[in-house]
Amino acid sequence: MTQSAETRLLGTTLVVRIPMRFQRRGGRKRILAPDGSELVPATKPQPDGALLKALARAWRWQRLLDEGVYTTVSEIGDTENISKSYVSRILRLALLAPDITEAILGGMADQSLMLERLERPLPASWDEQRRLVQAGSMQHRFTCL
Repeated sequence: MTQSAETRLLGTTLVVRIPMRFQRRGGRKRILAPDGSELVPATKPQPDGALLKALARAWRWQRLLDEGVYTTVSEIGDTENISKSYVSRILRLALLAPDITEAILGGMADQSLMLERLERPLPASWDEQRRLVQAGSMQHRFTCL
């Protein structure tokens, strides 16, 4: 007989009972459901490494420009041994809306097309940026179906 999860209210406390058992295998603990299948905890979303690197570069380059270490995008490109156009495209990421940046850092943004989309010219308005990113992620979802 398979047991099922149950919930009940005990005063002001909600009690949730989930039947499971622990099993040790090779020094590791596993959580097993009543039917013997393994319960695997959900993993946290992981941000895209290339997108994180681009975001970090953008913020670093913007800081160096603000501090006067570099005065032009060409100087950054020459020093870092990369093209001026690449520096310009990546530097745009420093102007992203804060919530878009947080979504990228938290791995919650649609990572597959995000860097390609964000390397294009961005609107200055954060609301327009949000619409652009949301439209792109919806379009990507439909093309992947």
